[in-house]
Amino acid sequence: MSIDELASTLARKDGQPDPGTVILAREVNVFRWSTALKQRVMLLEQIDWQVERGEHWVMLGPNGAGKTTLLHLAAADSHPSGGTVEVLGRRLGATDMRALREDIGLVDARTSRAIPARRPVLETVESGAFNSIALQHQRLNEEHLKRAGELLEVVGLAELATRAFGECSQGERQRVLLARALMPNPDLLLLDEPASGLDLPSREQLVSALSSMAGDDPSLTTVTVTHHLEEIPPTSTHALLIDGGRIVSRGPIAEALTSESVSACFGLPIEVRESSGRWSAAIH
Repeated sequence: MSIDELASTLARKDGQPDPGTVILAREVNVFRWSTALKQRVMLLEQIDWQVERGEHWVMLGPNGAGKTTLLHLAAADSHPSGGTVEVLGRRLGATDMRALREDIGLVDARTSRAIPARRPVLETVESGAFNSIALQHQRLNEEHLKRAGELLEVVGLAELATRAFGECSQGERQRVLLARALMPNPDLLLLDEPASGLDLPSREQLVSALSSMAGDDPSLTTVTVTHHLEEIPPTSTHALLIDGGRIVSRGPIAEALTSESVSACFGLPIEVRESSGRWSAAIH
C-alpha cells in the first residue's frame, strides 16, 4: 500500500490553509547569548528561503553551520530573533505553535531519546497522531489504529509491531520514527540527519523508504538535513548549503549542489558526482 493510498484514511484538518508556499523565511536572524563571551552569538544571519509544496529539499553544511537551528524554525519549535518565518501559511509568533506542529512531521534524535524504550513499536507509531510523545488513547480512533499498522507496512516493519522500541536496531528505530512522523498525514516532513549512525544496508533501506514516500504523495513537502551527499534520496528536488549561519547556495539540486558550492561550504577542494539521482563527493 502506498502513502498516496493511505492519504484517504485520515483527511487533512478542516479549515487549515493549504498554501503553495510551505516555508517562507525573509531576512531571518537567530542569535543566542554566550555567557562565556558575554555577548550575543549569531546562529543564522540574513536567511532568505522559500519552499513550495511538493518540493523535496536537502540541507547540507559542516557541524555548527546552522542547519538544525534553521530546521527548528521550520518545525515551529522556536522563533527568529529578527525577520519573519511563515510555515504552512502561518507566521511564527502570530499563530498557535502547538496546533501548527500537529501538521508537521519530525524525525530527529531528540524524539528518539524521548520515546520510552519499553513502548511497543505500534504504540510508538500511534503516538505520532497528535505529535506527542505521550500516548493519547482517548483521542485515538479506529482510523488512527489502522493507519499506524499500514504505515509500518510501508516502512517494512509490520512484523515488529509488538517489539519494544528500545530492542530495535538503529536502522529499525529510524524507520519506526519515519512511520510515526507520517501518522498525522503531515503537510511538511522534516528529517534531521535520519541516516546518522546507520550501516550501509540500513541507510539504503531508509533512503529507499524516503524515495518511495516522496514518489507516492505529490503533495508532501520534505526537508532532510545531512552531512553526507551519499544519504541524499534520489527524489530530492532542491538543495540548500549553509555555513557559518549564512546560505552558501540554494535552488534546484543540480544547480545548487556543485563541486564549487560544496567546496566553498566545507572549505575543502571537493569533487561532486551524480549518477541516476544518487550523489557522492570526494576530496581532490
